[in-house]
Amino acid sequence: MRRTQLSFGDGLIAEEVSDLRESWMTHADQVLADEQIVAAVYEALMKRHPKSRSRGRPGAPAEVVLRLLILKHIRNWRANLVYRDFTRVGAAKTPDAKTMGRWGVAVGPDVVKQIHERLVRLARDKGATEGRRMRVDTTVVETNIHYPTDSSLLGDGVRVLIRTMKRITTIAGAAGARLRDRSRTVKLRVLDVARAARSKAKQSREKLTQAYGKLLNSTSRVVGQAKRFSKEIAAGVRRASSTRKQLVLENLGQELDAMVPLIKQVMKQTRARIFRGDTRAEGKIFSLFEPSTEIIRKGKAGKPNEFGKMVKLQEAENQIVIDYEVYAQRPHDSELLIAAIETHQAMLGRVPRLVAADAAFYSAKNEAAAKAKGVMRKQKASNASAFPTARPRALNAGASRRSAGSATARNGGPDARDASV
Repeated sequence: MRRTQLSFGDGLIAEEVSDLRESWMTHADQVLADEQIVAAVYEALMKRHPKSRSRGRPGAPAEVVLRLLILKHIRNWRANLVYRDFTRVGAAKTPDAKTMGRWGVAVGPDVVKQIHERLVRLARDKGATEGRRMRVDTTVVETNIHYPTDSSLLGDGVRVLIRTMKRITTIAGAAGARLRDRSRTVKLRVLDVARAARSKAKQSREKLTQAYGKLLNSTSRVVGQAKRFSKEIAAGVRRASSTRKQLVLENLGQELDAMVPLIKQVMKQTRARIFRGDTRAEGKIFSLFEPSTEIIRKGKAGKPNEFGKMVKLQEAENQIVIDYEVYAQRPHDSELLIAAIETHQAMLGRVPRLVAADAAFYSAKNEAAAKAKGVMRKQKASNASAFPTARPRALNAGASRRSAGSATARNGGPDARDASV
């Protein structure tokens, strides 16, 4: 769980950086001394493999893993002496980014949630928060994708399928259907779409439709070829020369099976938008590599469309974050207020006297339910998304109803316009 034996170099580092440590590290040391937090990480690391507890070389201590992940989140881990001392790495070799990424996957969201709940209990026990005030807001965490257009998504799909089928041909040889590489053709079709979309000529719309038609035709042929490759692997027509390569071949076939339905959905939504003018196709995909990505509008002038997932954050006094939640499908903000109050009560043992939120959380039903639970005042935060420390202004009920209606349109309600891709 922890490093028990320090080297001579560790002592030298601690002596050199004793007066260089950042102020937040002292508070972090106090919190990370809690055994339950370190034990949660230890148990997660022990579950990486069935026999992680008894076999293999000694891994990094749970305390070191936890401190490295915290430092990576706060300071984007750089190997200097101060950070070595804080993370207990000392004079040992520092882990690379890939190793730290694997640690983050091993810890996982469930353990992070467990650690967070323990931190909230510590904050409550030490008097850092009393739970008399609550502030709640939502924000968007964007996924790492390029701006989605139908043509670029089709180009991505063809590129992935062709690349996978080339690997299958390398392993299995010339058996089965012959691979025809349409990468160059599809790339030219994507460029034709881009030129037609930028053109301001009267006939540009007709050219755009024709270019998309040719792109869809080429993509359809590649998808059909990928289906044949997958069937040949399943039927044993394409086989590898060794067991290890056969496993790789089967995995590549599964990759084709997983990618083909996504590309077919992109083709469906492209036909609906280009040929029927329907921009609200059901199950719209904005990325083949992050298919769960949603388009979210929060009314920002600089960034009207955001692609990712909506996250709810709520805090109590002294900016102690009480709860967070990532939503698989975006709800309206007004549906979250009462549940947030109940979560606050469960975590801190009392109903907040003051609740602050922006106008999108308001409804007459929510106001009545909050008062019934014991909330004395409800205020509108001046900038809830940034969780300011300034005291928020009082919220007028009539103004709330008007602003809530406009917030509904901004946040993707019935009046919000669905952008085409």
